[in-house]
Amino acid sequence: MAYEKLATGVTPALIIYLLDVSASMRKPLGGKRRIDVVADALEAAIRQMVFRSAKGSRISPRYRIGMLAYSQHVYDLLDGIRPVDQVARKGIPELEPMQTTDTAKAFAWAEKFLNADLPNLQNCPAPLICHMTDGEFTGEDPEPIARRIMQIAVPDGNVLVENIFISDQSDKIFADPVQQDVRNWPGVLPDTRLKNKYVHKLRAISSPLPATYRTMMLEMGYNIDPNALMLLPGTSPELVAMGFQMSTATPVR
Repeated sequence: MAYEKLATGVTPALIIYLLDVSASMRKPLGGKRRIDVVADALEAAIRQMVFRSAKGSRISPRYRIGMLAYSQHVYDLLDGIRPVDQVARKGIPELEPMQTTDTAKAFAWAEKFLNADLPNLQNCPAPLICHMTDGEFTGEDPEPIARRIMQIAVPDGNVLVENIFISDQSDKIFADPVQQDVRNWPGVLPDTRLKNKYVHKLRAISSPLPATYRTMMLEMGYNIDPNALMLLPGTSPELVAMGFQMSTATPVR
């Protein structure tokens, strides 16, 4: 069974965040700007990684993190891939909304990161790309690049791709009402009825949630379905937070 490799200080998990900072991220969600909701959720995810990496008073580098913000250009927020203890000490870089949404360009950068780092990943958990966006892309179609990324494999399994789609209108995404209690929400399934054309595309490039990740999500208090995909509708700050928590759910030792 794939995706069972444990993240350790010697075999750390790699997570690359792709963060849409287009102009629409200024819009409100739950009383804050969407960009600020994302920053809060990302900070909580880093804290979770630090907690899961703690060995007494020392932080074992069980995670390595890349962080790319994108609009019409892509910005490497960490200047490469950094161990989680360095990211925690430095803090989350400030995110500011810009203009357009060139998602394909962001996935292309992530692909370069992965290919350059592939020799270091052979004994590690399969890498994960966590992509957050709140609107349709304005550049080229990102699907071909995302599918190419999903074909990159290490012994633990193919690269995982997770998508978080932020919107304040769940009725325009789903044909059926979304359960308000996120702790008992089963997640997006392969047969969940979607109304939004772009979310259909994101579902096509979202990996199935590995059983080992689901186990960790259950331990975090989320009752996620065994058939769920790594696609989260960010229709509330709680669901955005759930999406970023999912990105940290690699099994650790």
